[in-house]
Amino acid sequence: MTDALPGVALYVHWPYCARICPYCDFNVVRARGREAEADALADALLADLDAQAARLRPRPLVSIFFGGGTPSLMPPGRVAEVIARARDLFPATDPVEVTLEANPTDAEADRFAAFAAAGVTRLSLGVQSLDDAALAFLGRNHSGEEARRAVALAGRHFDRLSIDLIYARPGQTVDDWRAELLWALDSGFEHVSPYQLTIEPETAFGRAVRRGVWSPPDEALAADLYDATQSILGQAGFEAYEVSNHARDPAARSQHNLHVWRAGDYLGLGPGAHGRLTLDGQRTATVAHRRVADYVAGVASGSPWSEVTSLSAPEADEEAVLLGLRTVEGVALPRLERLGLSVDTAPLGDLLADGFLVPTGDRIVATPKGRPVLDGVLKALLT
Repeated sequence: MTDALPGVALYVHWPYCARICPYCDFNVVRARGREAEADALADALLADLDAQAARLRPRPLVSIFFGGGTPSLMPPGRVAEVIARARDLFPATDPVEVTLEANPTDAEADRFAAFAAAGVTRLSLGVQSLDDAALAFLGRNHSGEEARRAVALAGRHFDRLSIDLIYARPGQTVDDWRAELLWALDSGFEHVSPYQLTIEPETAFGRAVRRGVWSPPDEALAADLYDATQSILGQAGFEAYEVSNHARDPAARSQHNLHVWRAGDYLGLGPGAHGRLTLDGQRTATVAHRRVADYVAGVASGSPWSEVTSLSAPEADEEAVLLGLRTVEGVALPRLERLGLSVDTAPLGDLLADGFLVPTGDRIVATPKGRPVLDGVLKALLT
């Protein structure tokens, strides 16, 4: 019976990038000169998938998400192998969403037809900006014109299209940002992920900001840009179903991400990939070896994970709260009560009274007031 255990989603991490963006703190490496290593990694992904399926069966496949890094640098034939193997190992009765993140360079756009033929059903385009000066600042290796061409080509091959955009860049105005959002809407995207530029300490941007080379926008402008985002996308009929994700309708939501935010099981394949699995009846956090060579060797020896942590029931509930309150679905009140939180007492009662959270049936959700300061709300709730 495929419904004897919960469904499982699959995350595949492809770490290679043509260029490392200065704001990125993901587990990535430059692709140049690593062709043999990348081929070995593709073999290891399949071997890891085989081994984990033997451990996890029987479970239906929920979704597949190719992230990175730059998965659009992955040979389409290799993408097809992973998809076919996953479908064979985890039979599913419902349609399986298969997402691949892509950069909009001309070279990668030329692969869109092959990715669609491989079984990818949803393309997530990392456009980030249409302004050439902004793209240069962000370290991107495409131009605004390349992005426009890639979007047009993607629309011919994929019914499901998502776009990533970065705002709160130095020198960016609300009018600049409004124009980019309106272009995304006019281009037919059904899913928009607008991310405020975050300065991570150990990135090139983090080091530059510490040296005083440049500064991000002040809080007032950042708030104006956030408000403009909600207003423009809201007026176009997009719902912010998660703090940084807006969908035209429920069908346009990322099914893979929803599964993760709902605290579903997901298997992480590839260097540094995280997973959450029900193993021996217990919620278990996994992290694969970060270095490509270590991951490949770990798969060969039967030990692809560098970390395996069994979560206690309260730890699993707390993690579910952290994820769930980011979405419009919120968190079931019984889960909060298991953590000793009551609507009648602080801190939950205070957050409700102050309008940061609101009860909806038997669930608690973040309000428009609470969502921009969600990190603070979660800290107050869980510490």
